[in-house]
Amino acid sequence: MINRIDELRFRTHAEKHEMSHLYEDKIKNMGNAGRNGGEYYTPRPLITTIVKVVAPKIGEKIYDGAVGSAGFLCEAFDYLKNSKSLTTKETEILQKRTFYGKEKKSLAYIIGIMNMILHGVEAPNIIHTNTLAENLADIQEKDRYDVVLANPPFGGKERAEVQQNFPIKTGETASLFLQHFIKILKAGGKAGVVIKNTFLSNTDNASVAIRKTLLESCNLHTVLDLPGGTFTGAGVKTVVLFFEKGSSTKKVWFYQLNLDRNLGKTNALNEKDLEDFIEKQKTFADGPNSWSIDVQAPMGRDTSKKSTALRNTGTSTKALKGRDTSEEDNALSGLDGIADSVNDGRYPSLGYSAPSGLGSTYDLSAKNPNKKEEAALRQPQDILEEMKALDAESAEILNSILELI
Repeated sequence: MINRIDELRFRTHAEKHEMSHLYEDKIKNMGNAGRNGGEYYTPRPLITTIVKVVAPKIGEKIYDGAVGSAGFLCEAFDYLKNSKSLTTKETEILQKRTFYGKEKKSLAYIIGIMNMILHGVEAPNIIHTNTLAENLADIQEKDRYDVVLANPPFGGKERAEVQQNFPIKTGETASLFLQHFIKILKAGGKAGVVIKNTFLSNTDNASVAIRKTLLESCNLHTVLDLPGGTFTGAGVKTVVLFFEKGSSTKKVWFYQLNLDRNLGKTNALNEKDLEDFIEKQKTFADGPNSWSIDVQAPMGRDTSKKSTALRNTGTSTKALKGRDTSEEDNALSGLDGIADSVNDGRYPSLGYSAPSGLGSTYDLSAKNPNKKEEAALRQPQDILEEMKALDAESAEILNSILELI
C-alpha cells in the first residue's frame, strides 16, 4: 500500500486537485460510516452555502476553532481563489495570512492538515490543541479574527476545570464554543456557525444567558433551520447561525429548509436544495419557508440597589484583572453571575430586561407563520365512538330493507 501511494504524483495543480477530490470522498465515507460522522465531515453543499452567505474577502483572517477535516477553510480558500484574478501579493496573503484553525483530536488534526495541502494551501496555520482550554479573559485584540466558520462538536461534555475558562459555565461543548467564537471575533466580524437546534429554545440558565449575550453583542441576522438527516449518522437536527459582531440584534430572518424527500446516505443534501435560501437571504425576503421576527431592544436598566452593586462589583473586578474593556466585549465579560439571575427575566449583572418580543428566556424557536396548520389528529376513543355510531346506522338501514322483503 505504501509503495502504491509513493507512486502517486502531486506535481501539477491538476494532479493535486484530483487528489483532493479523492481525499474528500474518503473523508465523506468516514462520516457516512456512522461513527462520529459530523466530526470528520460536514456536507460540502452546506459549507459552500455558509461561505457564500458570510462572503469573506481577501485580507480578512478566517478562523475555525473546531477545524476537524478543515472543510470550511478549504471551501473558503476555493471561494476566495476564484473570486477574482489575484495579484502576487494577494496570493501570498491567501497562502500565509488568511486561514487559521485549532483541533483537539490527533486524527482529525492530521486529516485537516492534509486536506488543506491537497486543496492548495501550502502551509496551513492549524494548531493541535484544545480550543476550550484557552481562558476567554486572556483573548486580546491581536488574537481576534474577521471571520469565523465552524461546526463545533455535537453533544460533547466538558470537565469543570475547562468550564472555568468561560463566564457562563456549562458542560455543553457547543455552548462553550459559541462563547469562544463571539469573544474571538473582531468588532464588525462575521460568523456562520452550525449548532443543534435545541440551542434556540433550551431553558437552562446557561443557554438563556448565551442567547442573551449573542443577541446583545451581535447582530444575529439569519437562522437557517436544517432538516433531519443533514448530518449522516449524527441523529440530531441543526441550525446555522449567521451573525455580525458589534451591534445588537434588531430583527432575525428565519429560513426553514423543507425538502420533499428524506435525507440519508444515498439521498444527501445538494446545492440545488439551498438555492432558494441563498437567493432569499440576499434581501431577507419572506416566503412559504422564510419569515422575520422583530427583536426589540433591551427595555432599560435595572436601577435597584442590588443591580447597581453587582454592576459596580463587575466593573471593579474587571479593572483589577486588567481585562479587555472594549465595548463589544462588555456583554460577554460581564456575565459571570448571570446564570443565577434568570428567574424573572431580569439580569442584574448587566441590568437589562429581556426583550418583550422573545420573552424572559430569549426563546428563538419561532414557528413558521406561513406554514398551513395541519388538521389535528383525533383521539382513538373518538374514532371508535364514530365507528360504533356508523355501525349502528348501517344495522338500522339493513333492518329497514329486511322489513321490505
